[in-house]
Amino acid sequence: MAISVVMPALEMAQETGKLVSWKKRDGEQVKKGEMLLEVETDKAVVEIEASGDGVLAGVTAKEGDVVPVGQTIAWLLKPGEALPASGAQSQSGRKMDSAPAAAATAAAPAATESTSAAGARISPKARRLAREHGVDISTLRGSGPGGEILADDIMKAAAGPAKAGPYAVPASSPSNVASGDVVSGFSRTNTDAATVTSIGRIMAERTTQSWTTVPHFFVARDVDATALNATRERLIPVIEKSHGVKVTHTDLIVAAVARALRQHPRMNGSWANNTVALNADVNVALAMAVDNAVVTAVIRNTDRCPLGAIAKQRKELAERARAGKLQPADITGATFTISNLGMFSVDAFTAIIVPPQAGILAVGAITDRVVAVGGMIGVRPMMTLTLSSDHRLVDGARAAQFLNDVVLALLDPDKLA
Repeated sequence: MAISVVMPALEMAQETGKLVSWKKRDGEQVKKGEMLLEVETDKAVVEIEASGDGVLAGVTAKEGDVVPVGQTIAWLLKPGEALPASGAQSQSGRKMDSAPAAAATAAAPAATESTSAAGARISPKARRLAREHGVDISTLRGSGPGGEILADDIMKAAAGPAKAGPYAVPASSPSNVASGDVVSGFSRTNTDAATVTSIGRIMAERTTQSWTTVPHFFVARDVDATALNATRERLIPVIEKSHGVKVTHTDLIVAAVARALRQHPRMNGSWANNTVALNADVNVALAMAVDNAVVTAVIRNTDRCPLGAIAKQRKELAERARAGKLQPADITGATFTISNLGMFSVDAFTAIIVPPQAGILAVGAITDRVVAVGGMIGVRPMMTLTLSSDHRLVDGARAAQFLNDVVLALLDPDKLA
């Protein structure tokens, strides 16, 4: 039986995916588990494996196409098997006739269940964005299948023509960024104007949504990192010998947070449908800076991982993130996130929560500070931790107790090993 290759849904509320590249050519034999295509999300470029054996045929999407989630973009055929009729009729990307558009609608009904005032289909997310940004959908021509109005169309209409403002980049301003470079989700064009990449645009949309809909509050603690430094130095040769990786401060912090999350299930929970869902697993994500964005890669079952295993996973995830080779499992299922900017000499900062998670921990640099030690003035290596929490899931007391347990673990880090 023919196996359909569809645009996968890798994230919550995802409507479309961008096809970056095919790993196999039309007519080439494919085995189950082989890398078949690359898809771009707001977090990373993700490699997708083949779900079965067969010959790749009926490819309907080319590199660079933005395709609705659930739409068939190719088939895997057994020897002598014919291409399904629907696969022979469709065209690539968004440029589809009404018959394939109807098939895509059947595959993902939730994304196309409403229509605009002008009669064109409009996804629920696009309709919500139109209300928020005051966009008249009757004036829009959708770029989706059959003229469907997508969230991209709303955001472009809301932005309107480029306008000069206090943060605009003048065409004549000097730049130390080469043409085509990408910085934090923005790229430089040949005209030296800053244009938003697709990852940067979606990142901006998601962080704006989190900041404006999630009731953030913050608690912070300064931590004496003397014991943390000593434990790391002692464990470096031990972990390097057993797991082939150098243990970092981040690894110890991840271990401390994971153990604390097990003791504080609401901080490990999620807000969904106006209820608190308690997650069975503790999966800690790490925010990682890559060339064109920030990605969050997940260390699974973190509370049950030995420190060496955490360090090894962290290194492997970082390498795949930098190479743009993260897998779907690498970026999904996180229950809590850590963002460490200490390596950038940042003393302290607050981070935006990644919904539906309950919180995110911002970690600053370890620096020598003058502090009170036993009633005397002393100098100690200090680090600031700032916890952002969703007030719908946890209150101030619960957040403070969780952060206190993290701090206590970092003050006695030998137990983390």
